[in-house]
Amino acid sequence: MSAHKSGAGMPTALDVSGLRGDARGLGALVLRQLRRDPVLLAALAAILAVVSAAVLAPLLAPHDPTRVDPRIRLAPPGTVGYVLGTDQLGRDVLSRILWGGRISLIVGIVPVVLSAVGGTAVGLIAGYSGGIVDQIITRVLDVLFAFPAILLALAIVSALGPSIYNAMMAITVVAIPSFARLVRSSVLLVRERLFVEAARSLGANPQRIIVQHILPNTVSPVIVYGTLETGKTIIFAAALSFLGLGVQPPTAEWGAMLSEGRTVLATAWAVATVPGIMIFLVSLSFNILGDGLRDALDPHRAP
Repeated sequence: MSAHKSGAGMPTALDVSGLRGDARGLGALVLRQLRRDPVLLAALAAILAVVSAAVLAPLLAPHDPTRVDPRIRLAPPGTVGYVLGTDQLGRDVLSRILWGGRISLIVGIVPVVLSAVGGTAVGLIAGYSGGIVDQIITRVLDVLFAFPAILLALAIVSALGPSIYNAMMAITVVAIPSFARLVRSSVLLVRERLFVEAARSLGANPQRIIVQHILPNTVSPVIVYGTLETGKTIIFAAALSFLGLGVQPPTAEWGAMLSEGRTVLATAWAVATVPGIMIFLVSLSFNILGDGLRDALDPHRAP
């Protein structure tokens, strides 16, 4: 996830001065963008379809995703009762895709939410406080940005041990600096504006100014960046599972399925190809959605 590195790829704060802060106004902007952009609408539909399939996996999956049946191992797609075939242990690929979607989405979305909350808090404190507090936080963030994201996550997981929870923790820690820097940039833009100065002159305490006046103006860029980050996080989590540091067997997860299927790719292409396609499509859909949200919430974009 290159956005976690210092410099190139780092998101900049959106100028939120022209945005309406109320949810109805933001919702109207998003709906207008959906109507004018069929690709964005298709991406949103794809995400909703994958989420729905993952939620309904217990009802939709034709077989137990962990049931082993050596008699039907490496059955090709189209086999009666096994639409996408079976893997090298005779487990139904379709059932594992459906159940694996649950894990992949959780590992992709939860760390983004946690890092967005933590990064927003850090960014608000750094941007509003200024002075020595801002300098200390900024230097700590710079140190974290000095490490490539994948190496930092690998180090954290290796120290804590391979598991889905440790993988989520590692991804969260790696992503916090990006959100913190983004929010800090937004706060620096907003804190000197007239409505903030007016609140200070009326005697509002810093906590009230941050919560009521500054925080609402950081929500839009965080939502946009969080959506883009979700697609990258799904790939990142799949990479950890592919390396054996994320979800552990026999739990179904797209990255782990990709790793298991590469050994039989020549004889059973669907075992590795299908989860790879799912990772690609979901990640691409989140990136398209993030780009659409950025265009919809950009105050300088022509209506």
